[in-house]
Amino acid sequence: MKKYPKVNTDRLLLRGFQLSDAREIQNLAGDFEVAEMTLNIPHPYLEGMAETWMENHEKHFESGEGVVLAMVDLTSNELVGAVGLKVNRRFNRAELGYWVGKPFWGQGFATEASEAILAYGFEKIKLNKIHASHMMRNPASGRVMQKIGMEQEGILKEHALKWDQFVDLAVYGILSSTWQAQQTL
Repeated sequence: MKKYPKVNTDRLLLRGFQLSDAREIQNLAGDFEVAEMTLNIPHPYLEGMAETWMENHEKHFESGEGVVLAMVDLTSNELVGAVGLKVNRRFNRAELGYWVGKPFWGQGFATEASEAILAYGFEKIKLNKIHASHMMRNPASGRVMQKIGMEQEGILKEHALKWDQFVDLAVYGILSSTWQAQQTL
């Protein structure tokens, strides 16, 4: 049995989600503005959805399909958001995903957590590439991707459906070799 990772950054503890996080997940992810900027967070975020979301995290980690970590503020011990990698073993790559609760927007938590999960993906999982996408109406997410060294690879027109509306996605990626080179700068 693989041990679920815990990663410390300057301001965050990244750890597996616990059932005790459910209410705060519902509060943070359930905010309309948070759900509006992500493809996979529903709104309204109903009772029990957080528990359902968490129930397969351990199984997916064990099978090598990915890892989802809670962002917890080291000072206040508050849940800030989530960061994760969805691994595609066939192609030795993963998709980076994250969300941050509205009270914590603009404080650099997504960047800090994403930098740490990139290191985890390249050093521990030995991935060749990590990619991510954001809806064009969410440029702040694109700035996170740029800050962690990802390069924009293109725009996918009306590529996803969010609340009955097709949305354009900006796609970013970073190769292990590029990431390694950035670490020596």
